[in-house]
Amino acid sequence: MFEAIKNKIKSLGQRPPVKCSGCGKEIDSGEMLDNFYICPECGKYNRVDARTRIEMLCDKKSFKELFSEYRSRDFLKFPGYADKLTKAHDQTGENEAVVCGLAEVAKQPVAIFVMDSRFIMASMGSVVGEKITLLFETALERRLPVIGFTASGGARMQEGIISLMQMAKVSGAVKRHSEAGLLYITVLTDPTTGGVTASFAMQGDILLAEPKALIGFAGRRVVEQTTGKGLPDDFQTAEFLLEHGFIDNIVERRELRPTIETLLKIHKSKRGGRVS
Repeated sequence: MFEAIKNKIKSLGQRPPVKCSGCGKEIDSGEMLDNFYICPECGKYNRVDARTRIEMLCDKKSFKELFSEYRSRDFLKFPGYADKLTKAHDQTGENEAVVCGLAEVAKQPVAIFVMDSRFIMASMGSVVGEKITLLFETALERRLPVIGFTASGGARMQEGIISLMQMAKVSGAVKRHSEAGLLYITVLTDPTTGGVTASFAMQGDILLAEPKALIGFAGRRVVEQTTGKGLPDDFQTAEFLLEHGFIDNIVERRELRPTIETLLKIHKSKRGGRVS
């Protein structure tokens, strides 16, 4: 696992250490990679970019990206948005906040999307919604299960009502996929918030989450002001949601691949599907 990433690191020579977002300590990049980006000092789950997620889960060289040419544009002429899109592309090398494609997990064909929090906090705009919708439509046509990794700050305000419309559009595609008897597994990662939580993030047949992931709709302060009540310390954590029946299980990052393998085998479609 991660062989492609590890080989790339070796070919580039010594890489700068990774600063843990929890304890602030600098950890050797190779050690952090071997530890699934979980800090060996404090146990903090550091965020993982989309392509590393794919390497973690999918069979080697099985991933075939779809819709990579799709890019958002500043159709509302929102102040600073065009520059923000350019900066996000330059910093991440991605055209958008979600990577979609077809792959295999333990030789089982799947469709997969992974949201990347490095790209404008993986906010949901018109292109994010379009790519995920097209992925579900492709999965329906090929009778494939869908695996989705969510991480988002919510709808992309720079696209106005168009960003909110993506909630209904993606939800419609999820429903058609479900009505065909096909499996949808979501993995909620830190953070999954706003309109993404209010739609396709919580619509999976099986809802998994990483430990201590922030999962919610409105922010804590907004909820407290609206309800006029104080909230428990663990409010909007994966652990809180599991305790109250909103998700099915919390899975350690090291155990995600074997867990998803098992779920795919249990729910394997009678007709199967193909990647290419």
